[in-house]
Amino acid sequence: MEHNKVDTELQDSYDDQQKWVLDSSTDSKGKIPLRSRTGAWRAALFIIGIEFSERLSYFGISTNLVVYLTTILHQDLKMAVKNANYWSGVTALMPLLGGFIADAYLGRYATVLLATTVYLMGLILLTLSWFIPGLKPCHENMCVEPRKAHEIAFFIAIYLIAIGTGGHKPSLESFGADQFEDGHSQERKMKMSYFNWWNAGLCAGIFTAVTVIVYVEDRIGWGVAGIILTIVMATSFIIFLIGKPFYRYRAPSGSPLTPMLQVFVAAIAKRHLSCPSDSSFLHELTKEEYTKGRLLSSSKNLKFLDKAAVIEDQNENTTTAEKQSTWRLATVTKVEEVKLLINMIPIWFFTLAFGVCATQSGTLFIKQAMIMERQIIGTNFIVPPASLFSLVALSIIITVTIYERVLVPLLIRATGNERGISILQRIGTGMVFSLIAMIIAALVEKKRLDYAKEHHMSKTMTLSAIWLAPQFIVLGIADAFTLVGLQEYFYDQVPDSMRSLGIAFYLSVLGAASFANNLLIVVSDHLAEEISGKGWFGKDLNSSRLDRFYWMLAALTGANMCFFVMVAMKYTYKSVQPSLAVVADRGDDDNVETVTGTNNTSKFT
Repeated sequence: MEHNKVDTELQDSYDDQQKWVLDSSTDSKGKIPLRSRTGAWRAALFIIGIEFSERLSYFGISTNLVVYLTTILHQDLKMAVKNANYWSGVTALMPLLGGFIADAYLGRYATVLLATTVYLMGLILLTLSWFIPGLKPCHENMCVEPRKAHEIAFFIAIYLIAIGTGGHKPSLESFGADQFEDGHSQERKMKMSYFNWWNAGLCAGIFTAVTVIVYVEDRIGWGVAGIILTIVMATSFIIFLIGKPFYRYRAPSGSPLTPMLQVFVAAIAKRHLSCPSDSSFLHELTKEEYTKGRLLSSSKNLKFLDKAAVIEDQNENTTTAEKQSTWRLATVTKVEEVKLLINMIPIWFFTLAFGVCATQSGTLFIKQAMIMERQIIGTNFIVPPASLFSLVALSIIITVTIYERVLVPLLIRATGNERGISILQRIGTGMVFSLIAMIIAALVEKKRLDYAKEHHMSKTMTLSAIWLAPQFIVLGIADAFTLVGLQEYFYDQVPDSMRSLGIAFYLSVLGAASFANNLLIVVSDHLAEEISGKGWFGKDLNSSRLDRFYWMLAALTGANMCFFVMVAMKYTYKSVQPSLAVVADRGDDDNVETVTGTNNTSKFT
């Protein structure tokens, strides 16, 4: 009888988990979501749709930004690249603020709505700066210096877009991932695919931007391109709102900084106490009491912080312990969340070199294309320089598809890992390709310089831009491994209450890398001038030595990879306490798998 009762309880638990989403999310009416009507791909497709239009707008501006700054605003190469990097850096760092606001106060859905509104304001101002007479760049078609009013309006517009991106990017991507429940095996597998297909949709937007939009900007006009981007963004925003009944929502959990500070204060206050060898003696809530996410298992690293969860008087009962101040006693889960964030710091730092390499595809690579032969043989059609970035987008789409459909199934059988390879292995693989891309870029640029010297008397003979294709393609392969891996890593490994911030951490790699790239340009140019009397960055590319700059990046990337591997080999992944009833992989729906609290950490091997 007792055995039958347990079986019945387990079956009821399994039935509830199949019917309802029990991960503390709610539906649009604030109730527990019904699995068959909310979330998963039916909701994620709406979210990927607005991401397509946002990337269309962003890359329609960013990939042609150096061209705009040099041709419309008449800035020299060094100033244009610096301004482009500053804007890219701010755009990629703003998500730290946007992610914090989303997780702590507004929630992800509300943050997306607010950020998209600001984004649209920037697009509208950018468009109007080409149609309002007082804001137009020049009085005539040709001018030596643009109007100051246009320059001011232009920079206000693109920085409004940067602010909008700051709330849009971290909130939207994490909101999309929230549509899949981690505790449900089928949805967990869908979530692993979600990041791949998210990037496929993202790259479709990029590809359209650097082909269609860039062509409109170069051949028809920037104002017309602005109208197209504004209409597409507004339309996708409406479609996103239509999907509201299908979404799953998570309530903001308050500032994540306070619990972190409480752990440090409690650990320092009890620094003289010894930690028990058995983690079960540390303070933790029960699964019934903890309603804001998942409970984490105790790990063996950073043991000092475990003192925050030590119960000072082991004779106290659980109720008495729970009444202690959270500044004196923290739970194991809160301690582990702090450990997760500390462990991310070296991973974040050692991916900056990759970010610097990735930055080149939107700045110096495009500038190289501007002075190379881009006319398609047998036609009068000249490929816009920024359109070469489409090779990166196509490379990402093809690589992600092959990885998802071919490599992952093979790797699962070979390694037994449900992802095929670990997240950090995926990131490291992309770093290898970024190193190869920089070597190719250095060799191609040296060939272009030699060709330019041989034909310096001819203004019509220039090296074909097809020589740039390999470095764009290989860098796209690198992005498919490392950028997608970083998205999954920072979303998966942060505390559940900080997932918007997790995506912001990933974006901040690219933002910090843009500033680091500027610093490297200034320092390397200065050192080269001190040593040889001539800097690496001249007034134009033919008087510059980008090949040496690319070799320097290749050397930095190679050295950085060694440190990344050392850090990754010691890294321990998040260990979540399993629930009593887990929907397991099986063909028979009548079976319910129960699991115990095993530690599922894994290493970079």
